[in-house]
Amino acid sequence: MSAPTFAPTAIPEVVEVLPRVFEDPRGFFLESWNARAFAASGLDLDFIQDNHSRSSRGILRGLHYQIRQPQGKLVRVVQGEVFDVAVDLRRSSPTFKSWVGVYLTATKHNMLWVPPGFAHGFYVTSETADLLYKCTELYAPDDDHTLCWNDPEIGIEWPLVNGEPPTLSTKDAAGKSLQDAVIFP
Repeated sequence: MSAPTFAPTAIPEVVEVLPRVFEDPRGFFLESWNARAFAASGLDLDFIQDNHSRSSRGILRGLHYQIRQPQGKLVRVVQGEVFDVAVDLRRSSPTFKSWVGVYLTATKHNMLWVPPGFAHGFYVTSETADLLYKCTELYAPDDDHTLCWNDPEIGIEWPLVNGEPPTLSTKDAAGKSLQDAVIFP
């Protein structure tokens, strides 16, 4: 079995993962997780929680992060397409306040590694989308923070359908600006 390709993004710690896909008339096969292959690429990860999210076109979820229990997330789409975003919230990082966005699609089978210290969110561009993501820490509701999706200091270029504002949860609509948010040292 061939190892996946690991492609650093504009923020080198955020990595797009392209698994080797074997297709034939019956369908396809791919390894979505292989601890040995990931460790060989420098991503020695220990996942302890898996999540599944389904959303409709125009839904934006995020930008979420935890401070005391920071989560690394390996995100993939198994149905549909999303624009997946990571924002560097590590004050001591040379890429602090920078963001990177990658289209994740069920047809491309690509994944995104979002390390601890980053806010994460996604916007659904297809009719519906199913995301699966593995986390390195458990979800901690009392440590859950939301960064404002459209903070001008960050300037994420969301691919909004027809330029319409996204549909947000009450929690996400109340996200804090970077200036007011709790961030990493």
